[in-house]
Amino acid sequence: MSEKLLGNLPHGLIFVLSAPAGTGKTTLVSMLLDEFPCVAESVSCTTRTPRPGEIPGKDYHFMDAEAFEAKIAAGDFLEYAQVFGSYYGTAGDYVQQQQEKGKHVFLVIDTQGALQLKGKLDAVFIFVTPPSLQALRERLFKRKTENLEMIEQRLSFAKHEMAQSSKYDYNIVNDNLHHAYDILRSIVIAEEHRVRKAK
Repeated sequence: MSEKLLGNLPHGLIFVLSAPAGTGKTTLVSMLLDEFPCVAESVSCTTRTPRPGEIPGKDYHFMDAEAFEAKIAAGDFLEYAQVFGSYYGTAGDYVQQQQEKGKHVFLVIDTQGALQLKGKLDAVFIFVTPPSLQALRERLFKRKTENLEMIEQRLSFAKHEMAQSSKYDYNIVNDNLHHAYDILRSIVIAEEHRVRKAK
């Protein structure tokens, strides 16, 4: 049987992807999921209120703070962080199950959570940067999901996040969605075919 472009490993890889809100990270990962059945996205748990159009179990596992804190106490999360007053976390059991099926798992998480995993988890770390803060501001306004005060908070947080990009393995500037996707796709394909030395 000939080797596929992607999906040849018996045990999948983990990719950690971070980007400021509005940079296109969700769209890029969705494009990857559409093209490659061997790619899965970990659905984060959160205590924030669902936005219009978000589907529980698909976009996030929505829960109250008490349930989230019980999962922290039980050690269920690979990482968790508090952002803008809400908890976000990655459940470890789902990631492991998908890897065992040979799927590459994407953790789409903020820099706080990603840097908790650096050195702790064998993963490829990818950062997606907007072309500029002004371009990001325009994208956030177009989304119409937050008020002006929240947009300014997100832009301030974006500056902090972008300062962490040098701690990642790859940095993709999303000034053109299709070019950014080609780069992301190339990274995933190359990482599957990379020779991994036994430790």
